[in-house]
Amino acid sequence: MNLNSINNIYLIGIGGIGMSALANYFHNINKRVSGYDIKQSKITDSLSYKGIKIIFKDNATHIGNEYLDPEKTLVIITPAIPKTNSILNFFANKNFKIIKRSEALGMITHNTNCLAIAGTHGKTTTTSILAHLMLKSNQKVIAFLGGISENYKSNFIDNGSEFSVVEADEFDRSFLHLNPNLACITSMDADHLDIYHNKTNLKIAFKEFSELLPSKGSLFVHESINFPGLSYGFDPRSDYCAQNLSLHDGFYVFDLKTPKTTYKRLKFSLPGKHNLSNAIVAFAMALEVGCDEFSLRDAIESYKGVERRFTYKIKTDNFIYIDDYAHHPKEIDAVWNAISEIYPNTKTTAIFQPHLFSRTRDFSDEFANSLSRFDSVLLLDIYPARELPIQGINSDWLLGKINSKTKKLVTKNTLMQSIKNIDNPILVTMGAGDIDLIADELTNNLLKNEI
Repeated sequence: MNLNSINNIYLIGIGGIGMSALANYFHNINKRVSGYDIKQSKITDSLSYKGIKIIFKDNATHIGNEYLDPEKTLVIITPAIPKTNSILNFFANKNFKIIKRSEALGMITHNTNCLAIAGTHGKTTTTSILAHLMLKSNQKVIAFLGGISENYKSNFIDNGSEFSVVEADEFDRSFLHLNPNLACITSMDADHLDIYHNKTNLKIAFKEFSELLPSKGSLFVHESINFPGLSYGFDPRSDYCAQNLSLHDGFYVFDLKTPKTTYKRLKFSLPGKHNLSNAIVAFAMALEVGCDEFSLRDAIESYKGVERRFTYKIKTDNFIYIDDYAHHPKEIDAVWNAISEIYPNTKTTAIFQPHLFSRTRDFSDEFANSLSRFDSVLLLDIYPARELPIQGINSDWLLGKINSKTKKLVTKNTLMQSIKNIDNPILVTMGAGDIDLIADELTNNLLKNEI
């Protein structure tokens, strides 16, 4: 399909983080853009402000007349949209061209030098770091981020299209639609077992992704993964290795050893060695495409992070509140490790909203072990997302496996009182559902109570 021949873009699920980046892209190249989402949000508000019409009722009669010509309209969907969606079925029955978000991303980036970030964790942070490094190095780069960049307050960066920086999402094997010229794999832990069934199948998919690279295209692989490529991390044997690591005034200060040289005393402010690991590979990939050291040195120091990736909501001498997207046991471990490194031996309350019944079932013991490291745990109900309930799989069942001294099943209405009753100096909210909305309300309530 030639995108140049398409006048109109209709996005079903336009408020999603990946879909909204596409909406911004198509709007920027003067396509007529509209869409549907189930609820209004900050993201849909920002799109509406630009003149993009969005409807929130699943009713095909609300689709604008200008989008009713199959020859002029491309329909893009997110995998989260159920097959029963009325608007989706309207377009399908009228023989419109309907493609997934990942296919659209592959088409957009096909004629660029595509830098693709794959991995079960760390994609969004690594992608946003790399996009920031490229932009600050004056590269003509377009970037589609899976989160809102703190530097740019957006999930979309547009400075030209010689390079593209994208997340290579393994869900539904979406990353196999991309055409990467350079890539990395940050992690390869079992996840999305509703799709892959076991880790072996997941690894096969990552192998297929790596085979999309051209013969001269480099693949960077985290040192913990048994996979061919240029290794990176903290092991002295890795091709790209952080050395002489220390903490000063909220910054990691480190030397980066590469196959050619060592870059002395780089600074990076995001907490947690998992984030520093992401910075290492972003720096390495930027070097690979020709960015100069001095631009990169300044850029990596000025990187501010991504919303909901260890985001400080409240930070005072007496109380810390952190919000994070963590929704897999390994990600919860990373949050715990970062808190322990910065605030050793400080009592912490974790509020967790499990995401998906299948993920909760498949990793219940791992979730329990990870959450049990916190002094206190408050569990919200499972956020179903695209799934129907599974009998016997619920937050009360998961709570029974957790060994923290204080643990409790809570609702949004009882959450504030439970936090007060526990009164730990550190609070962290984690999850990938609608807990971000709870986090904003919680911040306001905590500030009102002058914690």
